[in-house]
Amino acid sequence: MSATEPVPVSLAEIARIAGVGRAAVSNWRRRHDSFPTRIGGTDVSPQFSLAEVERWLRENGKLDSIGGRELLWPRFEALGSRDESGLAIAEMAHRMHSPRAGGSRTELTAEAEKLAAEAAKLGRKEGMRETFEFLLQRWLETHVRQLSTTPPPLAALMARIAFDARVGRTGEEVDEKLTVLDPACGTGHLAAAAIQEGASSRLSVLACERDPALAALASARLEFLMGGHDVRAEVATADALREDPFSGGRVDVALCNPPFNERDWGYAELATDQRWTHGLPPRTEPELAWVQHLFAHLKPGGAAVVVLPPAVASRKAGRRIRGSLLRTGALRAVVALPPGSAQPHSVSLQLWVLRTAPDGAAAVPPAQDVLLVDATRFAKAGTRESGPHWEPLRAFAVSALEALDRPEAELPDGAVRVPLIELLDDEVDVTPGRYASVTAEPSGLELAAAWKETETVLTDLARRAEGLSELRFSTDRPQTTTSVGDLVKAGALSLRSGQQPVDGSTAPGRDSVPLLTVADLLADGTPSGLVAAGSAPVIVEEGDVVVAGVVRAYRAWVHEGPPTALGPQLYALRVDSAKLNAHFLAGCLRAPSNGRQAGTHASSSSRVDIRRLQVLQLPLREQEAYAEVFRSLRGFEARLGEVGDLGRGLVRDVSDLLAAGGLGG
Repeated sequence: MSATEPVPVSLAEIARIAGVGRAAVSNWRRRHDSFPTRIGGTDVSPQFSLAEVERWLRENGKLDSIGGRELLWPRFEALGSRDESGLAIAEMAHRMHSPRAGGSRTELTAEAEKLAAEAAKLGRKEGMRETFEFLLQRWLETHVRQLSTTPPPLAALMARIAFDARVGRTGEEVDEKLTVLDPACGTGHLAAAAIQEGASSRLSVLACERDPALAALASARLEFLMGGHDVRAEVATADALREDPFSGGRVDVALCNPPFNERDWGYAELATDQRWTHGLPPRTEPELAWVQHLFAHLKPGGAAVVVLPPAVASRKAGRRIRGSLLRTGALRAVVALPPGSAQPHSVSLQLWVLRTAPDGAAAVPPAQDVLLVDATRFAKAGTRESGPHWEPLRAFAVSALEALDRPEAELPDGAVRVPLIELLDDEVDVTPGRYASVTAEPSGLELAAAWKETETVLTDLARRAEGLSELRFSTDRPQTTTSVGDLVKAGALSLRSGQQPVDGSTAPGRDSVPLLTVADLLADGTPSGLVAAGSAPVIVEEGDVVVAGVVRAYRAWVHEGPPTALGPQLYALRVDSAKLNAHFLAGCLRAPSNGRQAGTHASSSSRVDIRRLQVLQLPLREQEAYAEVFRSLRGFEARLGEVGDLGRGLVRDVSDLLAAGGLGG
């Protein structure tokens, strides 16, 4: 985009800039003749000039309490490519630290350089690190299909485990000097966590990333952290497996969240590499190449923690390497994480804890077993919760791994020491769930946390009930309705029918999106599969209305969260916000009587004719009032479900404790 072309923004982006809901922006557009005219997009998704929108918002007093960061992001996004915008954000960070530095560290267009300079000036006024992290997060959200990141709680847990697992560690001594390696650092989440978790030590952080934009952003992120810590950081741009920039170097701690399922990782050209001390990784096992790469860089007594998909623990192709890692004592523990801990979110990922032998055979007892830890029970109940219960998960995992070198220590429920002789069979399967059984009895800490969470939810539920109980209804005024089919004809919404993905693929990948099916709705509502974005005919975005078109699973809601592919019998409705409120539409469609009347047969397996569903005919202003009540009712329903789940769990746990004679005096 040239400097003379206007920067386009959508209604949703205008809402974020002004700090209001999208419905408010639609109201402004309808009520004020002076609101900027559309410069692009469609009637359903119009686009406006950022400069004109900013001018209008300022003239009408809509930007009084909003900072300039929200106005920056559309300009970065308008640069066009993912790499250009990412490199410009990194350059902005560099200029904030060095205002007088001449020229950029990367090749940027003149427009990108100018934007980086202007953003740096704003960042120095509004907070340098806050501005950088804000723009980085928006960049990551925009390109979520192409990028895989390590959530900060998981990164912190991995760093803590690795620091604690070193042989001969000196605890909290501040004069300790340690070197940390992340050979596939992305935007630097793990390296940043290592700096924060190892704040009592003097750290040298070595990181590597083959994507230049990600490497530049990681370098910028670490630069912010070096100011408050005794840290030296170096980020190299290279493929660590093919061109290891730190070859021959040894580190105390290694952390990695490597790319999964990459067949082109260098199998042929690296066949004789000296790193493969436990065997040449098969072409189909790139994760085991990363495991050995980490291990090859560890000092004696050093520790590494790596995130791996669960199949690596049991696939036949990697059996020989797993066996060697066990026999030599390199693989010391495996922790199974709850689904949702990191991408791909539908999979229960694992942490492998590796360690090299110390200098001096008597430092720790020789490995006779492996610690297997099943932490999958810390998954959050519910359909739209993101991530597990991180605090109890961290406490449990750290507590279990404290017993790594103490054979006499009692293990928490869900952790078990498995003798090597049991693992070194024909399968060499190190999946924790096969060996670590979890009883129903919670710890005192877990029980107290559950009661506290239940109390909080009940309080909120009572508050919501009080508000809804004040609603008054009048049946005197007959209301007219219209059908979804008529609304489609009038251009008030578009209707798309979900389908089976073209290739049926559900393998995780960088361009994959969650796949939602009717079967998922009948279970817990969470998408159970992944599909390549290009093979999914219908993908819903945030703000679309989704309807399940079968009576037994009938429901309707406004989609929130990442883009999601829809399977058969699911429908996506995208509204024209100038004519329809999405939450009003979903509320009308969600009425059970609506679904029954539009059903093609009387049985629960019958389909719902989406075009026959009825919607109240109301002006947009009245729709918004209804929408607020519909949203309140939806929130009440969600809280009610949470109370049910929490209450049933507490009744079960307390009943077991009572039946076991655990009542105190």
